[in-house]
Amino acid sequence: MNRRDAIGRVALLMGGAVIGAEFFLSGCRPNGASNVDDLFKQENADFLNEVAETILPTTASSPGAKAARVGQFMAVMVRDCYTPADQTTFIEGISKLDDASQKKYNAKFVALTMAQRTELLIAADAEQKEYYKQLYKKIAPEEAKHKGDINYVAPDQPNHYFKMMKELTLLGFFTSQVGATKALRYIETPGHFDGCVPYKKGDKAWADA
Repeated sequence: MNRRDAIGRVALLMGGAVIGAEFFLSGCRPNGASNVDDLFKQENADFLNEVAETILPTTASSPGAKAARVGQFMAVMVRDCYTPADQTTFIEGISKLDDASQKKYNAKFVALTMAQRTELLIAADAEQKEYYKQLYKKIAPEEAKHKGDINYVAPDQPNHYFKMMKELTLLGFFTSQVGATKALRYIETPGHFDGCVPYKKGDKAWADA
């Protein structure tokens, strides 16, 4: 699967534009990147892996996000492809999730059961949806062209950390070897073209080579 197709699929799943997509496609690092070295510390990589695994867990038929080392992927993409403002928001999001975990369960996120983690992330997801809903109501007249995009954020407004975590989880997993060959159906190119492939309910999607 190439980078453009992967971003397109993540955008489709998320229902809006992918944060940092312009940098994902260009491969360029945004100017003025802040210090995100802490994301590469083992405890933070482990934390992000557990968040990703909660979003895309291991099943009987497919490996989860942790098998694709999505936590490490997140750290690289935040460092290389996010603006300084989004980098700061993302890093602060780690603390926010752990704070919510401590408040609700008196334990760090990585120490929670899968059911507890899922409950916390469902709440975080509801929070980010409400956040963008409220921002959408504030779109200025000069930005009217964005009225159809409920995920549009004005340049002076920060993104939500959990939207970034979800997007990077999906992008990292489905562009990994594990995701493309185990969760998706994969045929290495070059291959023949078949314009009419039978489909049965529950069949895996195809991964582009």
